[in-house]
Amino acid sequence: MKLGLALPDFGPDAHPEGLLRVCRSAEDMGYDSLWTGDRVLAPRTPGTPYPSADGSMPRVYENHMDPLVALTFAASHTTRVELGTSTLNGLWHPPIMLARSLTTLDVLSRGRLVVGLGLGWMPEEYTAVSVPWKGRGARLDETVDILEGYWTNDVFAHQGPLFTIPETVVGLKPHRRPGPPVLLAAFTPRGLRRIGRRLDGWLPVAMPLPHLLGMWDVVLKEAEEAERDPATLRMALRVNPQLTGSKTGPEEMPQAGTLGQYIDYARAAAEAGVHELFMDFGQTRATLEERVDLAGRFIEGVRNG
Repeated sequence: MKLGLALPDFGPDAHPEGLLRVCRSAEDMGYDSLWTGDRVLAPRTPGTPYPSADGSMPRVYENHMDPLVALTFAASHTTRVELGTSTLNGLWHPPIMLARSLTTLDVLSRGRLVVGLGLGWMPEEYTAVSVPWKGRGARLDETVDILEGYWTNDVFAHQGPLFTIPETVVGLKPHRRPGPPVLLAAFTPRGLRRIGRRLDGWLPVAMPLPHLLGMWDVVLKEAEEAERDPATLRMALRVNPQLTGSKTGPEEMPQAGTLGQYIDYARAAAEAGVHELFMDFGQTRATLEERVDLAGRFIEGVRNG
């Protein structure tokens, strides 16, 4: 199983030195990937509760960087790790502009980009970027159509319900052909169906492994019904640890627990067939140096424990 780390593109460590410290340390430690998230607003009281146990939004989101710019910075200071978004709210961008940005990053990183898309949870953010909240599924499907067309055609045009792109020559091609993998964070039956039938994989968040694997089975069955090879799909599991000083009960993991418990969770996930797991230590109260230390202890425990 591959292991990854979230970059500090949120919170007090979202600055050049923080990004540089984490991306270089991750590569030196043997991590396989680095990930960024996406926010455009941080209201003190969101109209929709944050999808967490208490519904409150992490205050680290009040300081947020552009996820693709942060990954471009990381690309220039690393040579090996993959660079993923978890998640990029791609619907906030005109698809042709999104295609250009993603392709540029894939070229500059020499094929290390992983495009993780999400639909977000906060209607206010859609208001802020003048994109309708309703109809997000259809907008996502047409956006993916445009990405695929841009990546695979030398001459490209698109006419759809939402977007019209006049015929154009596309000289900029991704380094990874036919294009970077596109994963989706989705948990509804419709979302899991979309993953299995047309995307490259799934971006779940940490949950009890039986529940996780049950949802993954839905994705694989949808792929089979669509006559796709399920073995080509990948799962990259995000873990937002809430670290505690003492062990928590089974009912609290993986929402909260000790570093040792998260190491055990990762090892169990690997045995269960999870392809990749990445940790976001930025939602803890750790300092930058403590965050790097946790990352080192975590990968050593998973690899050698």
